[in-house]
Amino acid sequence: MNDFRTPLSRARGLGSAKHGVSVWIFERVSSVALVPLVLWAVFSGIKLASADYEIARLWLQSPINAVLTLLLIIVGIWHMHVGLRVVIEDYIHKPLSKAVLLLLNMFVCGLGGALAVFSILKVAFSVSGLAGGAI
Repeated sequence: MNDFRTPLSRARGLGSAKHGVSVWIFERVSSVALVPLVLWAVFSGIKLASADYEIARLWLQSPINAVLTLLLIIVGIWHMHVGLRVVIEDYIHKPLSKAVLLLLNMFVCGLGGALAVFSILKVAFSVSGLAGGAI
């Protein structure tokens, strides 16, 4: 079959799906949000490096520390998810491989984020340190 279309007309149907700009903006906004959160986390980590569990637990029970830790985890995991999704969509060309990797990305990021949030909340709302010998 002869295709008499110009290269531009052949490419028109293959262009943007009109969602790339919002993903690009989200990546930049989340990157900017992560800068102060990571700086705060590094400073806090250095400050808590010599602390024992009880001091770290008390530190995490402070509302500002708990909220900033949760924000760091949520924004960081979401930023990672979006970034990996873009890489998979751009560089994996086999449909089955792409679908499997996109699902794996979603489940790993979701599970990792949920476990991190649960762990932070468990420590932040704990009443006693090592009661019962298990954490």
